[in-house]
Order: sequence, then structure tokens, then C-alpha cells
Amino acid sequence: MAIDGPSGSGKSSVSKAVAARLGLAYLDTGAMYRAATVWSMETADLDDAAAVATAVRAMPLVMGLDPAAPGVELDGRDVAVTIRTTEVTTNVSKVASNLDVRAELKRLQRAIIDQESSARAVFSGGRGIVAEGRDITTVVAPDADVRVLLTASEEARLRRRSLEVHGAADATAVDATRDQVLRRDQDDAKVTQFHVAADGVATVDSSDLDFEQTVDAVLAVVAQAESATSRA
Repeated sequence: MAIDGPSGSGKSSVSKAVAARLGLAYLDTGAMYRAATVWSMETADLDDAAAVATAVRAMPLVMGLDPAAPGVELDGRDVAVTIRTTEVTTNVSKVASNLDVRAELKRLQRAIIDQESSARAVFSGGRGIVAEGRDITTVVAPDADVRVLLTASEEARLRRRSLEVHGAADATAVDATRDQVLRRDQDDAKVTQFHVAADGVATVDSSDLDFEQTVDAVLAVVAQAESATSRA
């Protein structure tokens, strides 16, 4: 299953919940780009695109696939907290917009997705995986059984990210979050499309839905796809 969406749409928390409900593995591809940013900050010059790509190709990354506790390990270190720091958030677009980096991480993502759908599965027993990010439905896993674009209004996305980062959603907190959310989306939109659903991708707009309602809406898409497959 592939889920895409802009910042603050709720795709990470919803994807984890959907994976847990369905007994599937979970892959946060955005965390992979953040881990690549940490590694590049430590081992390369972020302004040297070729050096960053070389560093990422050698990156010793292990992604946890349990939706209850995904985890991110870099060279044997738990970097789940480090990848969410302001410094990493500020620099991640430099790495994520590097086309050679994107090619390498897409290769790794496809390998994980294929693994979890086979007898080699690390977590799911071969049942499959929910992979979420920016271009999963169109580039990484365009042949996924279920593809969803999870979106929300700009106001809703800013409010959610403000609550997540600042613990408040008043005007001051939202303004403090605005640049981080919108700039990241603008930067990423230069190399991938995640605002408009491609053909065959179901759109779930969570603007007026709470968390459980959003999870239920995505599960309804899954049920609809399974029903269509059984009738075919």
C-alpha cells in the first residue's frame, strides 16, 4: 500500500495506524531522507551534490518496519530523535532535492517493499507493507494494490504541525510553523508531485476529519480495492 501527501496531512500517523490494523509492515520514506541528511551532515559538504550522493550510497541505514515502533538506525546508532531536530529539518531539502540521492533511496525503498511482499519479509510475514512519503504512489510503488493521496487544507496542515512541534495551535505557534511546512513542500514539489492524485490514486481529504475518521477513510479505500479485486 502506498500513501503520499504534503506536510501536516497526517500521513505518517495514519499510515502507522493503518499498517497496525492490517498487520502490515510500515516504511517512513521521509525518515530515510532525514537519515540521509544526518549522514551527509556528518560525512560530506551539503553544498557538494556529488559528495552528498556518494555519502548516501555508502550510508549504513537500517529502517525499523514495526508500525508500533519503527525506529531508524544509522551506523548502529538510534537516530529516531536526531532526524527530527530543527537543524535536520532546515537542511533536509538540500539532500531530498538531489536527484542522485533520490535515485539511491528509491532503490532502497523498492527493495524493502519487495522484501516485505516475499518470503524474505522481516516483519510482515510476506503480507506486505504500507509505505508513505511524497512520490510513493507514482514513482516508488506505482503498482501497489492500494494507492492513496492523503491531503488536507493548508490551514488544517499548519494547525496539526503546530500542535505536534509547539504543543499549541494559536496564531503565534502557527506562524512559527508556517515557513517550515510550506517551504519544505515548495522545495520538494520541484522534484516530485504530491499535491494532485495521479490516475488510479484515491484521494482522502482529512481537513474536516479527526484522526480515527481519517484512518477509517483510508481503510475504506482498502476495503473497496479488495472488493474490486475479488469481483475481477
